[in-house]
Amino acid sequence: MSELKIGDAINTSCPWSGDPIKADSLTLYNGAVVGFCNTGCRDKFEKAINHFEAALRRRGYESV
Repeated sequence: MSELKIGDAINTSCPWSGDPIKADSLTLYNGAVVGFCNTGCRDKFEKAINHFEAALRRRGYESV
């Protein structure tokens, strides 16, 4: 996978804090680059997504 770029992010502010996103705090979600203000917020997002996707799989739903 190529390196994620801040210019490709679909947001400019962190969904958790509202602060500006940073280049070292990006993740890929459903094919889109999502930015966060720090790696802690990014990791919290990834943990939440993994939790809910696992719950959906247990109930027989597929991810988007």
